[in-house]
Amino acid sequence: MLIDSFAAQLFATNCWVIAPKAGSECVVIDPGMPDVSHTLDALLKKHSLKPVAIIATHGHLDHTFSIQPIADGYSIPAYIHSLDRSALAHPERIHGKEFIATYCDIDFVEPLDVRELRNEEVVELVGMKFKAIHAPGHTAGSLIFEVDEEILISGDVLFAGSIGRTDLPSGSAEQMEQTLRKKILPLSDHLRVLPGHGEETTMAKEKKSNPYLSALKGRY
Repeated sequence: MLIDSFAAQLFATNCWVIAPKAGSECVVIDPGMPDVSHTLDALLKKHSLKPVAIIATHGHLDHTFSIQPIADGYSIPAYIHSLDRSALAHPERIHGKEFIATYCDIDFVEPLDVRELRNEEVVELVGMKFKAIHAPGHTAGSLIFEVDEEILISGDVLFAGSIGRTDLPSGSAEQMEQTLRKKILPLSDHLRVLPGHGEETTMAKEKKSNPYLSALKGRY
């Protein structure tokens, strides 16, 4: 399996690229902001990859800003949870007022091909199985993805040593606690975790040292 990434200029959002190997088709996850199309193109050329789909872990602009130009540019579908789909064209619905005021003059539109995901849905892409797990708390439609029982794409739900914020519109501290208890803690220790921000980690390490998970141990 080939996994590479880069951090977008604004908010250092990790854009992950996953493929079976160099010279194959690939999946792009969470292309951020500003438009990261050229940075992604360079990474794809480096490994001779062809994108066939984009996955958004949730609807915040720092994870979705570049979805439309990339998806439509390559004529590929974009996947997102049904509850966060509306944020692709109306990001103001799940952002703070100060943040969205900066981008109020931009005309946001959906890519031409948007496919909604729901909990436990499995999408087969590039010979891999991407299992979507609904994980609300950061946003109502946040998703994490287990890939071939080897990788966890955790978005802004789980970070190395931390978790995502819950104070923005559609976020919920109560839902986040339920997500951590029922969706995160039961995951296998061997999973390699690719978060939306910050460094890569593992489930074993997070169960051992992440204070937000430690506080919930034994209660799921």
